[in-house]
This record gives sequence, C-alpha cells and structure tokens, in this order.
Amino acid sequence: MADPLSNPLSSFRLDGKIALITGASRGIGAAIAQSYAAVGATVVLASRKQEGVEAIAATIRAAGGKAHAQPVHTGDDAAVTALVEQTLDRFGGLHILVNNAATNPHFGPILDAEPSHWQKTLDVNVMGYWRMAQACVPSMRAAGGGKIINVASIAGLRSQPGMGIYSVSKAAVIMLTQVLASELAADNIQVNALAPGYVRTRFSQAIWDDPARYAELVQQIPQGRVADSDELIGMALYLAAPVSSFTTGAVLVVDGGQMAR
Repeated sequence: MADPLSNPLSSFRLDGKIALITGASRGIGAAIAQSYAAVGATVVLASRKQEGVEAIAATIRAAGGKAHAQPVHTGDDAAVTALVEQTLDRFGGLHILVNNAATNPHFGPILDAEPSHWQKTLDVNVMGYWRMAQACVPSMRAAGGGKIINVASIAGLRSQPGMGIYSVSKAAVIMLTQVLASELAADNIQVNALAPGYVRTRFSQAIWDDPARYAELVQQIPQGRVADSDELIGMALYLAAPVSSFTTGAVLVVDGGQMAR
C-alpha cells in the first residue's frame, strides 16, 4: 500500500483489483460499480437480467473504465459457482465482493406473511450473501486478502413498519457480517456492512413515490429527505480500499440521521 501520509488519496485507489458486485443493474449496486471503476478497479456486474447489468457496464466502458456484465441468481448454488469461476477464468483473481442483491416480496404485518415470502427473502438476502462469500473467499485467500461489503439496512437495526421479514433478513446480514469478520480476520479479509437508510431507488419507490407516505417518512429523518444512490459511494469506496485495512466487523450507517432520532 502506498504511504498514506505522502498521498492520502492513493489509499482509496483500486488499481489492479477485481470487484464483483451483485444487484448491480440499478440503484445502489450500479452506483458502487461505477465508483469502483472510476478509481481503477475492473468491475464485474451481476444481476438476474443480463440486459440490466450490460447497460451499466456499457456506461462504465464509455467513461474509460473496465467492466463486464454477467447474469446470476444468487439463490441458485450452481449459478453462483459459475459466476465466480467465470470471473476467475476471465480476470485471474477476485479481490472485492459487494453483496447487494436483495428482495422484499411482502409488505404488511409480519403475521400476514406466507411461508413463501420468508423462504424467498431469506434465500436471497441472507443465504445469497453467504453463497457469494463462500464462493469468493478461496480466491481472496490465495491473493493474500480481500474485502467483503454486505449491503444491510437500518431495517436490520430497528424494525420498519410493514417490512418485518425484510428487517429480520437484514439483521441476519449484520450478524453474518460480524461472524465472517471474526472468522476471516486471520486471512486478511475485511468484512463489513453498509447500512443505508431510505434511498431513492426503484426498490423503495412505493414509499417515496407516495406523497402522504413520503411526508410521514421524512419527518423521521433529520435531514428531511431520502438519499440518492451516489451518497453511499463514499462509504462503499472506503470499505473496498486499502485505507480500511483495520476496519472489520463494522456496521456503517448512512441514513441522514434517522437512527440518531
């Protein structure tokens, strides 16, 4: 790592790093992928639909970055294995994993949910993160270290109305992060969680696109608004870069002050 005292910004560079980002076709995942490419990483964008990630990859390449699009369903063991194997075959390594793919099929009282809602949410939001980590860690060990960033949510720290199953799944992501951080520390693999508040993405559109519901929501946020996706990239870049070498097991909240209130 370059001397951070002589050039602090050099510790935020990702030159020569291969970063795999799931849920990268839009929103937070796309913003993270674009920011990593801008500081030198080769990014592999993964999502269920090829056309979505290919569009983001094309914008990165047009800006002079290096990007590859690959479809994946993180609820499918074979698909996850194939994604990682193809990444290693194409690029020869894998240094950064951003687990961002998520789902939320149920909105309402948790006791009104169906077993299928639980199964889908936990399989993608929790098991999907575990599958990706399990597949990526061997190559990180071989490279002498790596970074895993799990996108959690403030819903994993404090229950949100109508989002019970999602909140449970994100609480599990936070604990998974802490367990992996402890178990992988000796391998020089840092594992951290990014916990956003409400972000203006299609995932949360039903909330911020409803004037009455949005007005009620922003009363809980000291900054009086929801975030844009690009307001998360600073923290995501920190967690992927050499500068965070002594940060592991952390849950970094970006929520406009909502948890403080």
